[in-house]
Amino acid sequence: MYYFASDIHLGAGDAAAARRVETRFVGWLDAVSSDAEAVFLLGDLFDFWFEYGRVVPKGFVRTLAKLADMTSHGIRVVFFTGNHDMWVGDYLQKECGVEVVTSPMFIELGGKRLFLAHGDNIRVDGQPMLKLMNTAFRSKVLRFLFSWLVHPDLAMRFGQWWSGHSRKSHGAVIDRSMLAPLKEYADEVASQRNVDCCIFGHMHLAADIETEHTRVIFLGEWETAPAYAVMTDDGELALKYLNTK
Repeated sequence: MYYFASDIHLGAGDAAAARRVETRFVGWLDAVSSDAEAVFLLGDLFDFWFEYGRVVPKGFVRTLAKLADMTSHGIRVVFFTGNHDMWVGDYLQKECGVEVVTSPMFIELGGKRLFLAHGDNIRVDGQPMLKLMNTAFRSKVLRFLFSWLVHPDLAMRFGQWWSGHSRKSHGAVIDRSMLAPLKEYADEVASQRNVDCCIFGHMHLAADIETEHTRVIFLGEWETAPAYAVMTDDGELALKYLNTK
């Protein structure tokens, strides 16, 4: 079995909310570990992550321990960086055995060809400010300067404030019409590359949509309505909702 999830945003909100989401996510990881061949985390696992050479953010020990346990038992865990955790370095790979992916991926699973991406840096040409911010945040030079000039405590305080502001703004306006750019992009990709399904995160709204050339699954978020996708070994793919009661 293959599992897909995104936008867990570990560390978001107050301490009680953050612990509730992490407990929910670790419980899900524990459940899927019974039959998972691979788990794909399509971005924004953390609400904010900035990794220094010898310093990583405090917390998330339950999640990191579970991921390390999964990979040590032969379960492949693939983490796609999102717009909230694009500053991941080699810590997750070295300590937890997680594969870190920084760009969209074509992959064949269960006899189906999939296109996987977080979705944050796609179809932003009409949004110059967002495009500029994405370029700046992904700059290796700016990341290096930030890591040398800003104390980790200040970096985390700023990053958590910025991530919270971004997440609240994003969540306040989302509706199904906002899925259109990624849906159209997926259809174009599928028409050129013969893709059976495109799976995205980022939009905080779970949806399963058929287009002219492909199927598009949006994975949703984990704070209020956790959703994930699962694929059987013979290629049956479904969007599912986690029972939080």
